[in-house]
Amino acid sequence: MDYRSYEKRLDYVLELITKNRFRSIETVAQNFSCSTRTIKRMINHLRDRGHDIIYDKRLKKYLIKEKE
Repeated sequence: MDYRSYEKRLDYVLELITKNRFRSIETVAQNFSCSTRTIKRMINHLRDRGHDIIYDKRLKKYLIKEKE
Protein backbone atom coordinates (compact mmCIF):
# COMPACT_ATOMS: atom_id res chain seq x y z
CA MET A 1 0.00 0.00 0.00
CA ASP A 2 1.41 3.38 -0.93
CA TYR A 3 1.56 6.41 1.34
CA ARG A 4 -1.34 8.24 -0.28
CA SER A 5 -3.81 5.36 0.03
CA TYR A 6 -2.67 4.72 3.62
CA GLU A 7 -3.35 8.37 4.47
CA LYS A 8 -6.81 8.15 2.92
CA ARG A 9 -7.56 5.06 4.97
CA LEU A 10 -6.36 6.80 8.13
CA ASP A 11 -8.63 9.74 7.37
CA TYR A 12 -11.54 7.37 6.80
CA VAL A 13 -10.95 5.52 10.08
CA LEU A 14 -10.74 8.84 11.92
CA GLU A 15 -13.96 9.99 10.25
CA LEU A 16 -15.76 6.79 11.28
CA ILE A 17 -14.64 7.20 14.88
CA THR A 18 -15.47 10.92 14.95
CA LYS A 19 -18.95 10.42 13.51
CA ASN A 20 -19.57 7.49 15.87
CA ARG A 21 -19.95 5.09 12.94
CA PHE A 22 -17.01 2.79 13.75
CA ARG A 23 -18.82 -0.50 14.36
CA SER A 24 -16.00 -2.98 14.86
CA ILE A 25 -12.40 -3.58 13.92
CA GLU A 26 -13.48 -6.70 12.04
CA THR A 27 -15.95 -4.78 9.87
CA VAL A 28 -13.42 -2.09 8.96
CA ALA A 29 -10.80 -4.73 8.23
CA GLN A 30 -13.18 -6.48 5.85
CA ASN A 31 -13.94 -3.17 4.10
CA PHE A 32 -10.22 -2.56 3.59
CA SER A 33 -9.38 -6.22 2.86
CA CYS A 34 -6.75 -6.26 5.57
CA SER A 35 -6.21 -7.79 8.99
CA THR A 36 -7.65 -6.58 12.27
CA ARG A 37 -4.08 -6.00 13.44
CA THR A 38 -3.61 -3.47 10.62
CA ILE A 39 -6.66 -1.53 11.80
CA LYS A 40 -5.32 -1.55 15.37
CA ARG A 41 -2.01 -0.20 14.08
CA MET A 42 -3.88 2.53 12.19
CA ILE A 43 -5.73 3.54 15.37
CA ASN A 44 -2.41 3.65 17.25
CA HIS A 45 -0.93 5.74 14.42
CA LEU A 46 -3.81 8.22 14.80
CA ARG A 47 -3.16 8.32 18.56
CA ASP A 48 0.50 9.05 17.88
CA ARG A 49 -0.61 11.99 15.74
CA GLY A 50 -2.38 13.49 18.72
CA HIS A 51 -5.94 12.23 18.37
CA ASP A 52 -7.27 11.23 21.78
CA ILE A 53 -8.94 7.97 20.78
CA ILE A 54 -10.21 5.74 23.55
CA TYR A 55 -12.01 2.42 23.65
CA ASP A 56 -15.15 2.39 25.78
CA LYS A 57 -15.62 -1.14 27.12
CA ARG A 58 -19.18 -0.47 28.17
CA LEU A 59 -20.24 0.73 24.71
CA LYS A 60 -17.76 -1.59 22.97
CA LYS A 61 -16.57 1.07 20.54
CA TYR A 62 -13.82 3.56 19.85
CA LEU A 63 -14.50 7.21 20.64
CA ILE A 64 -12.75 10.55 20.56
CA LYS A 65 -12.23 11.58 24.17
CA GLU A 66 -13.97 14.84 24.92
CA LYS A 67 -11.88 17.59 26.46
CA GLU A 68 -12.77 18.56 29.99
